[in-house]
Amino acid sequence: MEDLTPRQIVEELNKHIVGQDEAKRAVAIALRNRYRRRLLPEELRDEVIPKNILMIGPTGVGKTEIARRLAHLAAAPFIKVEATKFTEVGYVGRDVDSMVRDLVQVAVRMVEKERMEQVISVARERAVERIVDLMDPNLRPRKRKSEDRDSAEMFRQAFSQFFPGIATMSTTPRETASSDEEDDRQTERVERVRAQRIRQVAEGLLDDEEVEIEVEQSHTPFLQVFSPQGIEEMGMGDLQGALGSMMSRNKKKRRVTVREAREILTQEEARGLVDQDAVIREAIERTEQTGIIFVDEMDKIAGRESGHGPDVSREGVQRDLLPVVEGTTVQTRYGQVRTDHILFIAAGAFHRSKPSDLMPELQGRFPIRVELDDLTKEDFLRILTEPKNSLIKQYQALLATEGVELTFAEGAIEAVAESAFYVNQTTQNIGARRLYTVMERLLEEISYDVPDKLTGKVTIDRAFVQARLGEIIKDEDLSRFIL
Repeated sequence: MEDLTPRQIVEELNKHIVGQDEAKRAVAIALRNRYRRRLLPEELRDEVIPKNILMIGPTGVGKTEIARRLAHLAAAPFIKVEATKFTEVGYVGRDVDSMVRDLVQVAVRMVEKERMEQVISVARERAVERIVDLMDPNLRPRKRKSEDRDSAEMFRQAFSQFFPGIATMSTTPRETASSDEEDDRQTERVERVRAQRIRQVAEGLLDDEEVEIEVEQSHTPFLQVFSPQGIEEMGMGDLQGALGSMMSRNKKKRRVTVREAREILTQEEARGLVDQDAVIREAIERTEQTGIIFVDEMDKIAGRESGHGPDVSREGVQRDLLPVVEGTTVQTRYGQVRTDHILFIAAGAFHRSKPSDLMPELQGRFPIRVELDDLTKEDFLRILTEPKNSLIKQYQALLATEGVELTFAEGAIEAVAESAFYVNQTTQNIGARRLYTVMERLLEEISYDVPDKLTGKVTIDRAFVQARLGEIIKDEDLSRFIL
């Protein structure tokens, strides 16, 4: 992130998202300001709070994708939540503090993965040695008799110095020297065989052989824990960590190939090499300083209470959301987390409501507002072709896995864009998501016939697009159900 200027951040976002320049500029400045804040003197640093952003625009125009790509660029902990799934404290449902607890969990996994990658080479070596021990217990390393004799002799001499009056028997009688030498030669042979077997396992020469290993149960049921902060899910792993040795870890034996065992044991060894306390400390630091929370469907909680009683999913949620956005301390299973410098990006279509319907205090916590534009026919055409992993490239790659070269003649992609734009105009506007529906309908028959009937090169032209989509688009009632 330090190497990216706001202009470069926008250029990176342009590789994946078409248009919406105003929103891209806003998030790019917000991201760069985090870097600038870290360069400030300490007495001023805490005073600079992030300028939260409110994105206004219809569904499918790129609101979520902009926030997700931004977090990826910054390598920052990121979660997306829907405001409608929260309820006011005191009612059944999730409280708004849970979004911070989820963000910390994401940060812990992120930091743990990075730390594990740093020790993966050592972990892989240990895993290979464990596999060799499991395949042939006779190859486990053992001490040589000569080393035992030397240790015993050193002990005897030290004992004689402190207790000169007490005689000690030498542990190296001549009559056992020859047998000890033979044992040492046997140990050397075992070491050579073991080194050869380690090399074979490491190079994958024995990948298809089977070995029995012990693994921890992957299925961990969740318990609902009632705490002053609300209902929080706790896994059995967390319960074991809390109770320590009072509960034994649930392990089971599995017979797997050496290839699978190497991956499983490497991850287990890497996790054991990582300092979990350091992981948690860094995860909390990242959450507090670089975390990003994307709150979608903000328009659904806008509005006042109705005359028939409180709406616990609207203004009540706004009241609970306000202190979290303003800056408070949330208790998590990993410790206390402050939200003062977490960047909040809210979004909503605001068709039936408007940003001014939110509580004034909450409005003030989202000072930057950007409006995203409806997608035009030209935008659909660019979405199909320009992004790094565009929809056309995805379908071409999928069919190429079965030996089919999918190509689009001149005018075919433009016809697809026109069809998607027209359906959005005449029915419900769902933005770029309409392209998924249109492309699936267009390629349904081809995808079904591959590889039984179709192989080689398949070309789609404008006539094919019109034949597959034309009748459906003309029939407005039918297009509502199919497209």
